[in-house]
Amino acid sequence: MPLRVGMRVVGGLGVAGSHLSRQTLEAIGSLVAIAIERAASFEKLSRAEASRESEQLRSVLLDSVTHEFRSPLTAIKASATSLLGSGTHSPEEHHELLTIINEESDRLNRLIGEAAEMAQLDANKVEFRFEPTPVQVPVDAALDALKQLLTQHPVDVRIPADLPPARMDSSHIREVMVHLLENAAKYSPPNSPIRITAEAKEATKDRILTVSIADRGPGIDDFEQSLVFEKFYRGRNQRVSVHGTGMGLAICKAIVEAHGGSLGLTSQLGHGSVFYFSLPVA
Repeated sequence: MPLRVGMRVVGGLGVAGSHLSRQTLEAIGSLVAIAIERAASFEKLSRAEASRESEQLRSVLLDSVTHEFRSPLTAIKASATSLLGSGTHSPEEHHELLTIINEESDRLNRLIGEAAEMAQLDANKVEFRFEPTPVQVPVDAALDALKQLLTQHPVDVRIPADLPPARMDSSHIREVMVHLLENAAKYSPPNSPIRITAEAKEATKDRILTVSIADRGPGIDDFEQSLVFEKFYRGRNQRVSVHGTGMGLAICKAIVEAHGGSLGLTSQLGHGSVFYFSLPVA
């Protein structure tokens, strides 16, 4: 028998091996038709909401990323124009302009890479290779990658030698460490220390390994602590003074959660911040 909502047929109902009256079948059919119609309405509403959020996200992305892309492009264009337009540059000026082009090109390339990686993480298209690995491995790799940036910050690493290995994709955890250490260096005054610590803890079911990065920066107020891990969000007081897209912490959060861990922070205005993440012990 047909399943009707008013005069509209939304499906068909077949019953075998039972002797039900027509009235009972019509009552069952009406309930099933209403359920189908309700489910279809929810699906349409969900699609409309997803479309609205996608449009809003696209608008925020364009606003944030366009500004960050324009800055290095402007510097590259100005330096290239200066080199092409005049042959009177001294060797020192010539070298300085080429250095600007090189550094801003690297910055632009990184911005594009972060945007692409965030899209892949959102779509669950990033492959992870989990292996038991000492946490010292990604920490050392991150410190080596940031040698130049960290020259103005003494780094105190306190990782016990007897810590158990964690289940991780070391290249991606290295990326998390790079983002967190970069933020600590960028938002802290020169010559202020950065401390890296690690410890094993007992969770509700399993043992976890927690890594913390502490800085002496301006701190983050309680309101913003709930927002800094959102895509494209940047601190109210640092949007102009510090370059960035607001994707770094969102990328870190997605990577750590893909490992079965969590990312968080504690902070006090005027006294710095501590970002920490946990990983399951192998």
